[in-house]
Amino acid sequence: MRTFTNLSSSARKKPDYIFHPETDFPLLPWGLAEVDIPTVIFHTDPYAYTHRRVRWSRLFDHVVLLHFGFEDCFKQAGNPRPMTLAHAVDVEYFEGPPIERVFEVSSVGRTEGENYTTRREMLTELSATFRTNEWWRLHPYEEMAMTYRASKIVLNIPRDDFPVDVSLRFAEAMAAGALFITRLPSELPSLGFEENIHFVAFRERSEVPGLLRCYLKDEKARGRIAEAGREKVLREHTYNRRAKTLLELLERDGCRLHAPARRWSEERVRLLYLDFFSAQRCLEHAWLEWRKIAGGGLREAAAGAALLLRAWTRWPRRQVNADAPHSS
Repeated sequence: MRTFTNLSSSARKKPDYIFHPETDFPLLPWGLAEVDIPTVIFHTDPYAYTHRRVRWSRLFDHVVLLHFGFEDCFKQAGNPRPMTLAHAVDVEYFEGPPIERVFEVSSVGRTEGENYTTRREMLTELSATFRTNEWWRLHPYEEMAMTYRASKIVLNIPRDDFPVDVSLRFAEAMAAGALFITRLPSELPSLGFEENIHFVAFRERSEVPGLLRCYLKDEKARGRIAEAGREKVLREHTYNRRAKTLLELLERDGCRLHAPARRWSEERVRLLYLDFFSAQRCLEHAWLEWRKIAGGGLREAAAGAALLLRAWTRWPRRQVNADAPHSS
């Protein structure tokens, strides 16, 4: 399997950067600490398992965070230039002639699990009074966009474990021309949005039914705030704008290689890979990393053995195949 170690010599044209997006598949190619190309990792939800993300980011030259408030954690771990570029919107899904706004209030997102208890309870209560979408199920992106375009109000009820969260919902709702209502405190002021100018806010859940009735009745005020939010999102918070900003920041840095792991021994680097694979339940790959570590540093081998043992006891036991393919 090809690794980043020989990428620059085998590619027809050497890439300017290597981007590592967050995916459902636990991908961490070997050679990140050696390749002579700046590497960039994206953390979609840095509030989840922050301590792990901080550790694994030491393999990368640049860290991009999609939520505010986490840069200091990464700086303290040795990443000198973490940058925050919040979620944005893919404009093409929200274009087209106006459609009838048949939903009084809508919400699209997860509702199962302990982190969404408040969201689930509030939407259940509100759907008994207001005309809502089918908020209890997940929507494909295209359907979400059509739902928001057909909504008068989009209500954001944040995760219970990260109550300032507006995720992608703020940009999607505003791009769709719906009035966005969310809880305060929120990330929105950090993005330049003003309460009652671009969005409406509640502090207590008991305020929500009254706010919904108020803005459903006051079509003029609802339209004014929704249009101001839409204009700001389309001007400042699209993925095209985010990509332009990111490339400008990277170019300004001059392609320097900042990753702390570039100065580490191979055993220490492999221990970080082992940590990643064990946390992701990829025990075959974690085991193979430990075998390579065991022939080198004693301290790293002991630490790796502890990580493996913890992973085996935490997750359901799986057959460990010592002949499994590996990235190096």
